[in-house]
Amino acid sequence: MSTTTRSTLGRQALQQLPEALRKLDPRHLWRSPVMFIVWLGSVAATITAIGDPSTFSVLIAVWLWLTVIFGNLAEAVAEGRGKAQAASLRATRTDTMARRLGPDGTETQVAGTELAVSDLVVVEAGEIIPGDGDVVEGIASVDESAITGESAPVIREAGGDRSAVTGGTRVLSDRIVVRITAAAGETFLDRMIGLVEGTSRRKTPNEIALSILLTSLTFVFLVAVATLAPMAKYAGAPQDLVVLVALVVCLIPTTIGALLSAIGIAGMDRLVRVNVLAVSGRAVEAAGDVSTLLLDKTGTITHGNRRATLLIAAPEIDEARLREAARLSSLADLTPEGRSIVELAVAQGAGGGELPAGTEFIEFTAQTRMSGVDLPDGTRIRKGAGSAIETWTGRAPSDDVTDTINAIARGGGTPLVIAEQDADGKDTVLGVVQLKDVVKDGMTERFAELRAMGIRTVMVTGDNALTARAIAKEAGVDDFLAEATPEDKLAFIRREQEGGHLVAMTGDGTNDAPALAAADVGVAMNSGTAAAKEAGNMVDLDSDPTKLIDIVEIGKQLLITRGALTTFSIANDVAKYFAIIPAMFVAAYPSLDALNVMGLATPQSAILSAVIFNALIIVALIPLALRGVRFRAASAMSVLRRNVLVFGLGGVLIPFAGIKLIDLLVSTIPGIG
Repeated sequence: MSTTTRSTLGRQALQQLPEALRKLDPRHLWRSPVMFIVWLGSVAATITAIGDPSTFSVLIAVWLWLTVIFGNLAEAVAEGRGKAQAASLRATRTDTMARRLGPDGTETQVAGTELAVSDLVVVEAGEIIPGDGDVVEGIASVDESAITGESAPVIREAGGDRSAVTGGTRVLSDRIVVRITAAAGETFLDRMIGLVEGTSRRKTPNEIALSILLTSLTFVFLVAVATLAPMAKYAGAPQDLVVLVALVVCLIPTTIGALLSAIGIAGMDRLVRVNVLAVSGRAVEAAGDVSTLLLDKTGTITHGNRRATLLIAAPEIDEARLREAARLSSLADLTPEGRSIVELAVAQGAGGGELPAGTEFIEFTAQTRMSGVDLPDGTRIRKGAGSAIETWTGRAPSDDVTDTINAIARGGGTPLVIAEQDADGKDTVLGVVQLKDVVKDGMTERFAELRAMGIRTVMVTGDNALTARAIAKEAGVDDFLAEATPEDKLAFIRREQEGGHLVAMTGDGTNDAPALAAADVGVAMNSGTAAAKEAGNMVDLDSDPTKLIDIVEIGKQLLITRGALTTFSIANDVAKYFAIIPAMFVAAYPSLDALNVMGLATPQSAILSAVIFNALIIVALIPLALRGVRFRAASAMSVLRRNVLVFGLGGVLIPFAGIKLIDLLVSTIPGIG
């Protein structure tokens, strides 16, 4: 950990110390049975120390209270980070006036808090959007930096998958009409504030299961120590209450009991820091257990739009003639693909002169699937899908052109044909343009990491099977779902779940909502529709579909951290056995001194050293609980072996060294050494 990080954590700990003291309230502590037992032991030790104020009993009581405070401090620091983020979000929220539209189209000024679901409001340039909703009329540029932290504006428009707007964001241009979809107090921002500050956090199923295990272990040790007291008296080595309390506190899993809540809070905090809002901790845990990842091809695995990468001339056609025809026929195609064709043709030398007067442009439409230009001399040039050009010319292309088209399709590209008709009506196919989905840099490596973790990646696309197979092979995904409809996605998810797999997927449209709801981890894009965001259990504020991979890694880090610290907590009890048990009975059974492998000075120093180490190790592990155990892409068995080696063996060895060092110090205290 860097010096700056340690310094920051130290300041946060000091700031949260008053909160840790407030958490000494037993009404709070009873939610963590392990720490509640420590609190009860602290009370009992304090009462005993007041009745018999020896140095030993007073120090034991003090360090038991510090154990509880340090446990509370871990949770307080984790919650404090969330509250700081919540305060920042609250600062972005203002009391906004809204221009509510009446049934007759008249506008009424009302407070944003008075808006109800289904109300229509008008928002123009410079105004704050008063509540969450969907754009039902118009298109506008919106500044969402208050929510996402990104300064670049985004486009929101009616009638598409990018119609959702968030209350508190600002319209930068134009005018939109918004239908409110969330009442005051239930907006996206309100839910986000509640989640990041911890007020809406609930224990997850795995956390509850671990709490039950820790409670059971605590009960077992309580019973063991309770039966040990009369046995010790019978053996002629009666123990006072302070020693028995110290034994209980050192044997029960106090370390993980103190850090468990902080680990869960920190896991959600890590998601918020990458601009992902999880509806519940259950979703974060599920992300860590995901075994099938469903990813859209476009915008996730590949760049958002296909790009022209190659111009292939037909036999006996000059390449310069094809380049110029490709440029001219694409000038009226305003799609990203059309613009990329113009850019490629110009980069290869096309253009250079103004078009003659009377040139008529033919815009691209989804119906014709062609664009082109009609020149004044009667020449007509068209660019479009092979079937559209075949219809336009009235004949099939030559075998050579057909072979080129098929080769591009087999390679995962999209072929577009360029054709020309002269003034006499003679048609000539000039060549083919190859459009290709370009796989994003680094995706192949990331899929290899997921495969190493035992996660199966599935690409979802509307492309035909031939194109999908080629892209899947290039990207390195394990499988693909071609020509996928919303029903196909939903059926695929259910099949995977019936096979015992947990499934994660991303989506942004209303048609993705059923699959997002069915997936174990459904990540909705913030730029998407309200229906998608309601259906998913996570929302990505940056609307970056590739972030699903980061979410899985954060979920796995949460589970690994919890497992590693649980292993450490249980393992470090071993050293305490060798410290306290011999110390309790060595007077009655001198042979037990052989178990004093650490060579601790006296029975009192051994017990006090174990109690002090038990408290300090909690403080030492707070940074790790908040940061998380370092994640490495590996199989579950490899991760288990590493945790057992590092945290299991380390959990046994570190307390031996720590207790011995503390004993060297406390043994110098009068009445202890």
